[in-house]
Order: sequence, then structure tokens, then C-alpha cells
Amino acid sequence: MITLYGFPFSNYHNMVKHALLHKGLDFEESIVYPGSPELLAVNPLGKVPAMRTAQGTALSESSVLLEYLEDAHPQPGLLPRNPDDRARVRRLAKLAELYFELSARRLLPAVFGGADIPAVVLDEVKETLQRGVRGLRELAAFGPYVTGSQLTLADIVLRYALAIPKLVGPNYLNFDVIAAVPGLAQWDALMADSDIARKIDADQAANTEEFMAYLKTRKG
Repeated sequence: MITLYGFPFSNYHNMVKHALLHKGLDFEESIVYPGSPELLAVNPLGKVPAMRTAQGTALSESSVLLEYLEDAHPQPGLLPRNPDDRARVRRLAKLAELYFELSARRLLPAVFGGADIPAVVLDEVKETLQRGVRGLRELAAFGPYVTGSQLTLADIVLRYALAIPKLVGPNYLNFDVIAAVPGLAQWDALMADSDIARKIDADQAANTEEFMAYLKTRKG
């Protein structure tokens, strides 16, 4: 059986968990935190998520896990068959990660630790988010999903990549990513309105207290 290593508060963990649930795969969820011995046994970098396949292969990095699941379990598919369409999906997924998630993540020390963020960093993050918004406006179809009528990996990655921008944008940057892209609010509501999304969101909420306690041990 597949084992997914990570914790439900992690948006990257939840990308992979969403794909596993969408494909209806049997898997175990091992709740571990960065740097723990259990995680290091699977991923020597100590990062989540990580995964052990049913064949016992240890894998890490969310994009690798998502691609593996699509290769090993192609139905129901999350990538189109046509190579050009597959590339479109991957392009939007990469945009979501680089211009939304990774940029906004720079402000997490303020969210979880009350750190003062230099103005230059705030400006850089906002500029990168605005570039992501421009790209999403041009590339997304929202018909009703990001690339058209079918749910793809781009939808799953974007949903969880937007978690941090939605948190930090209005509070620290006076910038609402969701409002800045026509159709994104409706898409966001659509993505939240499924049994899978509701389960993942509930698991994330239930993990909040434990995750915050873990953060305190890191600070200590």
C-alpha cells in the first residue's frame, strides 16, 4: 500500500493527498514533521511530503509524487492525453508554485512568528504575485476548471498554492489575489465544493493545534 508522509496543515502535502483521493487509491497517511527520524528514513532532506510506493520505492517532492501517481495510476486521469494540452496543464501548475506559493511563503515568519518583514521583501512578494496574476489572467480558461471542462493537476496545485497568498495578501500586502483574477473566486468556490476538498480542509483544521505545538518546539 502507498504511504504518504507529511502533515495535514501542509499545502504541499494536501496537493498529493487530493490526487490520491481523487484517484480512489488505498493509502496510509503517516503524520510526520520536517526533520523527524521517520521522515528522514524516507526523504534524506527531511521535507514533506514524501511517499513510499506500493513497491517500496521512496519518493519526495510534491511535483514528483503527482507525476508518479499519474504514471502509475493513469485513471481517472489528471493530465490530458495530448502532449500540448499536458504541457499547458504543467505550465499552469508551475506558474502556481513559482509565482503564488513560493513567493507568498516568504511572509510566513510574520504569520507564525510575528517577525517584521522588511519593506523591500513585501514589495518583492507583491510584485511576484502581481506577475502571477497577469499570467493566470492570460492562461487560465475557467471553463469551469483552469484549463477547461476537466479537472487536472493544475487545478489541484493551484488550489493549495493559493492558500498562503489568500492568507498574507490582504493582511500584509493590501492585495487580494482572488479578486484580482476574473473568474478565480468562482473557481475557488467550485474547488472547495467537493467531498475531497471538505475532507482535506477538515483534516487541516484538526491538525492546526498539533502543528502550532510543533512550531513552538522548532523555536525552542
